[in-house]
This record gives sequence, C-alpha cells and structure tokens, in this order.
Amino acid sequence: MIDQTSLFGSLREQLLDAATAFAGAPADLAGILSGLVDDVDRALREELEIFPVCHHSPASALAMVRRLREKQPKVIYLELCEDLQPLLSELRNCRLPVALQAFATDLDGFPASWAPLSVVAPITEASAEYQAISYALETPGVELVLVDRSTDHVFQWAPKEEEPQKPSQEEEAGLHGDAVGVEIGDLRPRFAELEEHLLHHGKVRHWSEWWDQYVEQPLSGADYDTYRQVMVLIGSLFRRLGPGGGRLTVDEDRERYMWTRMREHLAASGADPADCLYVCGAFHAASRVEEFGLRSTATYEISPRTGTKWLYGLIPSSHSAIEAQFGLAAGSVSIAAATWAKSLTRGRLTPFQLAGQKGARKRAAKLPAPKPDGDLADKLSGFLSKPPALDELDEAELLGWCVDIVRLARRNGYLASTADAIAVFETSILLAGMRNRVRPTPYDFQDAAVTCIEKDVVPGRRDVRRLCEILLGGDRVGEVGYDALPPLAKNVYDRLQPLGLDLEKRTIQRALLDLNANPELVPCSELLWMLRYLLPHEAVRPIMGERRLGERSIQESWDLAFGKYQRSIIELGYEGVTIEQVLEQRLRRSVRDPKATAAVALAAVEDAVLYLGSRRFADELGARAVELLASERSVDDAPEVLRRIRRLMGYYRAHEPELPAWCEEFATAGYAHYCTLLPTAFVDDDTGIRQVAAMLGFLFSMESLALALGCDRVQLELAVQQSHPEAPGKVALLWAARHQLGLLPLADLRSRSDELLANPLVIPSFPHYITGFVQALEPVPALSGFVVEVISKAFGRLPDNVLLPWLPKLITTLRDQAGELMPVLVREAGRTFPGSLAAVDAWTPPWSARPAPARVATAPVASGPVAELLMGHPAACDAVAELLGCEGGWRIPAAAGAVHPEATALLAEHPDSALAVAGLLG
Repeated sequence: MIDQTSLFGSLREQLLDAATAFAGAPADLAGILSGLVDDVDRALREELEIFPVCHHSPASALAMVRRLREKQPKVIYLELCEDLQPLLSELRNCRLPVALQAFATDLDGFPASWAPLSVVAPITEASAEYQAISYALETPGVELVLVDRSTDHVFQWAPKEEEPQKPSQEEEAGLHGDAVGVEIGDLRPRFAELEEHLLHHGKVRHWSEWWDQYVEQPLSGADYDTYRQVMVLIGSLFRRLGPGGGRLTVDEDRERYMWTRMREHLAASGADPADCLYVCGAFHAASRVEEFGLRSTATYEISPRTGTKWLYGLIPSSHSAIEAQFGLAAGSVSIAAATWAKSLTRGRLTPFQLAGQKGARKRAAKLPAPKPDGDLADKLSGFLSKPPALDELDEAELLGWCVDIVRLARRNGYLASTADAIAVFETSILLAGMRNRVRPTPYDFQDAAVTCIEKDVVPGRRDVRRLCEILLGGDRVGEVGYDALPPLAKNVYDRLQPLGLDLEKRTIQRALLDLNANPELVPCSELLWMLRYLLPHEAVRPIMGERRLGERSIQESWDLAFGKYQRSIIELGYEGVTIEQVLEQRLRRSVRDPKATAAVALAAVEDAVLYLGSRRFADELGARAVELLASERSVDDAPEVLRRIRRLMGYYRAHEPELPAWCEEFATAGYAHYCTLLPTAFVDDDTGIRQVAAMLGFLFSMESLALALGCDRVQLELAVQQSHPEAPGKVALLWAARHQLGLLPLADLRSRSDELLANPLVIPSFPHYITGFVQALEPVPALSGFVVEVISKAFGRLPDNVLLPWLPKLITTLRDQAGELMPVLVREAGRTFPGSLAAVDAWTPPWSARPAPARVATAPVASGPVAELLMGHPAACDAVAELLGCEGGWRIPAAAGAVHPEATALLAEHPDSALAVAGLLG
C-alpha cells in the first residue's frame, strides 16, 4: 500500500514550481494549488469511499456502473433529500425522466407569502444517482440511505426576507412549474470571471459545451481512480475560487448534515465502512468542514422540522424542464442522453435499471464477482500532464446527422438541399478543428446546421437548433405510471374510463359525448367541467357545449391533453382525495381570503351551483357574500356584483320555490349599503361612471324586493337628492336617476340636453354626457329611445368642423366605458330609424315637433235640464263671467241633426235598425 501522505508529493512540487514561475508573488497562488492537492488527498484518505458525481453527467453514470459492479457495496449513502426516500420504489412505475416532488400548502413556520412550497429532484436514466438507486433497489441485501437535508430544511435555510427564487417556464420547459430544484452534484464555476475565462479559451459558447469537451469526453473511458481524482480536483477548484457568501454557508451546513446522518446510520446499523459508498457532488467531496469524515469528533445539531405538512409524489419531467430549472444550455441534457447510449454500446456495458421500468429496454444486469480494491496511485499527474486522446472522425455518424437534419428541415418549411447537407458536413469539421478537436461534437454540428440551413429566415415554429435537438434524441418527456399516481389522479382516470380514451397519451384526444343517447356519460361530463375549472384550460378544452346556470348541454365535444398536463392533475392530489373535495376547498378558501370581495364570493356561489350542486354549500358561500358586501368601503366591483346577483336570482326564481335567505339579506344589505355610498361615489374622482351606474342598477332593480323586505324608498330619494356631481358623465347619470324616481320629467330632460348642444362651451365634453346617458341604460333601460334621440340630435345639429374632431373621442369613449351596452342602443336605433334608404328622405324623427292639425270649430251641443236651466236664467252665469273677465255671448244650441249631419242622413235613409231598437226598448 502506498503511503497516502506522499501519494501526490510529486504533483504538489510541480504545481508549486509552476506558481513560482508564473506568479510574481506566488504565496496566494501556491496556497490555492497546494490546497487543491490537499483536498484530493483528503477525499481519497477517507475510510468511507466517496464517489464524486456531476448532475446528469454520462461520464459519472458510466463510472458508477463500473464501480458498482466492481465493489458491490452493501450500503449506499446518496445526496438527496432524506424525506424523499419512500418515493424511490415508485420509479419503476414511471417512464423517465420524472421528478420527485415535495409539496406544501398549509405552512407552519414559514412566511405565508411563500405558499405553496414545492421542491423537485429530477431523475434521468443517464445519471449516476439513477444507477445507484436501481442497483440498491434491485440487489438483495443492499440498503439505500438518503442523507441530505429534508425539504423542510431547504426552506428553513432560505433567507426569510425574500421569497426563494422559483423559475417559471412554459410548455415542456415548465413541467416543474415554480418549484425549487434540488440536484445531485451541482458542479459549475461560481466565480463569473472564471467561467468566462474557461469559455473564452476553450472556444465554446456555454458551460455545457465546455464540460462536454474537457471533462465528459476525457473521462468517459477513464479508469475509476482517474475519474475520482479528477472530479474531486474540479470540485476543489470551483470551491476555492468561489465567491463564498450565503450559498457556501448553506453548502457547508448540508455537508455537516450529511456526515452527521451517515455516522448516525453506521452507529445504529453496525455496517462496515468498507462496504459502504457515499455518492455526492464533486463540490461536496472536497469539503473542508470540521465534521468531514467518519473519524471526526465534531458534533452538529440538526434543527427540528417545522409544523408544515409536506406531501410527496412523482411528477413528469423532461430534458428541457431540467435545462430550464438548473440553467443548462438548451439541448444539453438530450445530448448527454445520446452520449450515454453511445458510450454503453461502445463500452459494452449493461446499465442498472428497475424491474418493470416503463419505456426502457429489458436488460438482465447480472453482477460478476466483486473485485478487490487495488493500491491507490497518482493518476492525476498523468491526466494533467498530457493532452486527452482525441476521438477520430466518425464520418458515417456525421453524414447521417447531415442527411437527417436536411430531411427534417425540409419537412419544417426550409428550402434545404443536398448541397446544404454537404455544407453542414464540411462546416462541422471546420468548427471542430477551430475548437481543437478532431471529431465534431453535437454542439459543432448544431452550429454548422444553423449557419448553413437557417440563414436569416425561420419559416416555421421550430428553428434549426430545435430540429438538431430532435434529431439527437429530442426533448424526452417522462410519464408517471398509474400505480404511482396519488388517489385523486387514479379516481379521475377511473371515472373517465367510459369515454374509451387512453388518457396517458401526450397527444390531444377528442371526446364526443351524446348525453341524451348515453346518459351514463353525464357523470363524465360533470367531472370534465370540474377539471376545466381546476386545471389549465389547455388540458381540458370544450369544443362544443357550455355550462351556465339553469342550462345543460345535450351534446358535448372535448379536447383532452391529460398526458401533457399530468403534473397539474398530480398536484391536485396533494389538496384532497376527490375532485369535489378539492373544488370545495378552493371555493371556501377564496371567500375566506383577506382580499376577498363580494364579487368573488358571488362567483364562488355560482361555481358551487354549477359544479357541485350543493344548496347547503352555496348558502354558506352566499352568507359570506353578505358579510363581505356590508364591510366593503369601495364600489369598484359594483358592476360584477350586479351582474352576478341578477343571474343568481334569476336562476333561483326559475328553479326554486323561493329565494334563499341569503339572497334576501343580500338585497336588503346591498340596498342600504349602496344608498349610503351613492352621494360619495357621485363626487369621488376615483369612482368611475360604470361603477355609479351599476350602483343605481342594483338599487332600481332590487328596489321592489328590498321594499317588500322592509327597506324604505325615502333612503334612495335622499341619496339622489344629496348627490351633486360635477363630472359630465355622472351628471347625466344623476338626471337619469331623477327621471326614474319621477323627479325629472322626460320633457325637462330633453330640454336640458338641448341646452347642452346649444352651448358651444359644453360641446367638447358632450361625449362624456352621452357616455353617462348610455351607462344610464343599465339602471333605467326605458331611456334607450331618449339616448338615441340625443346622439341623433348631436349628429344632426353640430357642424362638421366640430363634429369631425369630436367623433373619434366619442367612439373611443363609448368603446372603453359602455361597450356591453352598445347592442341595446343599436337595437333601439334599428326600431327608431327607417329600414330603407329611400324612406329616409320622407322620415320625420319622432322627437321633432309636428304642426297641430287645424281644428274645425263646432258649436257645443247643449242638452239636458242643466243646459236648459242655465239658458233660461243666464244672469247668474253672466255675473260670474264678468267677474272673471271672460268675454263672449251665449250660443244657441244647434237643431237636431245639425251637429252630425252624416249620421242623421244615414239613419233617415235606413230607419229599420233604429225602429227595431225603439221597439225593443218599448
């Protein structure tokens, strides 16, 4: 056995000599270089074998496969959140990649603004952690222990003054949602200048490409000792050149946590450290904390978890989601998967995989006899002193890529040809040569394809770089199997079985429901509507059919994308056991929120009636709506409140024998509430015309019900009388309200509008008056004819030099503030104006003054005893007439038949009818 203290002595001397030669003051540089060797030496001297890895690294996965076959450890300690351990056995029911998830909504010990909390740990087949998990779960007698901090500690150690960063992406890149990602083996320079220096001198564009060229390729075929020493060296380099700060403090706490857990497990189980393997990131393998190593006597007290209740499950992941989560270059994980598959074939290795793994080829991984460990040797010096062996050019592979990318490009609208394939081939070789490699990598091929094919136009949705990713393996998307789903997701799939669709497919599927012919599909329809409410709209999209209060569809057509949005369905399972329970909880939570309003509560009542059909629950939400309305001090939501309460009352009146008690309370409370706020709303500049119109609409439409329940109309009259607005639109609304109350006749209202049109100082603001009159159609719909009259008079009387500049303002004002009322106005105009162009010239507006027809003066017909008495004694009447100043004389009554000569002539010519009536009367 070689003495460990002198194992890297030669390398240390070479590095110190280099520091002296290249640095003017070598003290700092020498300390760093010497420290790198010390970190490697310390990691190798540890009696618990440390296996350094980098996340989603094919080289790490290959080295893991080789080492597990050689050593065959009995205990594997894995750097992963310890509370995720129960989920590992469910990986066999999934198609990779998937992500282990911890989820919490009810927080205890964390700021409420952080909710919901979510942590994901993605797993891919081409990763060292998956190989270790598969080996441990499929090999009898092997124990797998997760030793990293719990998900609760992830947020305990986060700064309380700011919310943990949660990236949000779209499409497949958003499969992790806003979860906080944890990964095994985060290995990337934390010193920006260092990364920029490496990329510049490596002649590459991003970190993933640098890592592939200078680490992945040289280590893919390296022996285990070389791999291990190089990885620890890289981890030490990034650690020593890092900026420090809070992130380093958290990493050191994690290392203390993991070493404490491992010592506790070894003490409890009595396992031999020689039969154990510690899998962690290369950054942690070079740890310098005092608790490092099994022989350390330093103690670290692990804080208890908070009272937050965590829920656990598996969600689908994808290569692009992993890249987006951890800031990797687009396509890097797909390229790593392709490199992994190629390396397995080249090295004739059989990877470990879980039995029954979906989407994976069945491999019989027979373990050979374990090999004893040899003596450690300094492999690091040889690796650093000579250039890596370059792979030879594989023309067949590169030609295949070039031909396939041209074929894909033509399918996606590019005018690519054989000449482009040749250009891509030659450019790939050229770029590889410029970057000091013989064999073009997928990154070289991507750059060459973009340069030669894409040019300056992207005709379709997919650009050439995305086509290259598809060609090299595509964005593989994982799937959680049925057996690994939470109870709610299983319940959803079971209840939708009558549709006869494979809901696990990622394609959009069309479901056709004839509810009259197949009544057994009605429960499926009800479930789909609830899922439509809870899931993203793209997951469950109705093509035909709708659900409104009091209405049900006869036939429905749905586009379902459950496979693509499986994560959303799984996360619903964290909230309850059934869809109905989750929906009820969300509605109740929405109305109990501190920011809830009466409009929100009424919307919740409507949703409860539509989707749950529970009268008790709807009444509970309605009572909450009454409380919220009475406590509001603004009327911003008045239009929404009016629209929803009208719809709900219309539904209850049509389908229930009587209104619910909460509806009556809402009417009386709203009547008093809006009467109180009406004078202030009229003069408040922050209250819009639409809000005031909605208040008046509520008061006038609910007036009969409110008065029947004991309210006093005097309250409304006083509120209107106390209102003194100055804004033109609100003045028009006040006039309409006074007209509705009978305080302002229509003739006076018409005369006031005419005065406004005649005043040149008011004309610029007249569109606002029109807006107020249009908004008045909400509380006073009988004014629709008058509004048409006002607009018509404006167009008829204003000169062009006033009308043309004024017209755009009128149109924009009506569109922004009265868009939903314009159909009412248009219908009234259609009834008022003639229907043909020819009739316009002869048409007279109904509001125009018409000349009164000439009346023929006819002597009054005086008859009867009163007339005879007055005519016989005219003195009294003459005295009264003289007293009142009336002029004129007495008129002699006309003779019989003189008053109506036509009737007299008719009766004289046909006397039979009159004689018959006289005979009948006797």
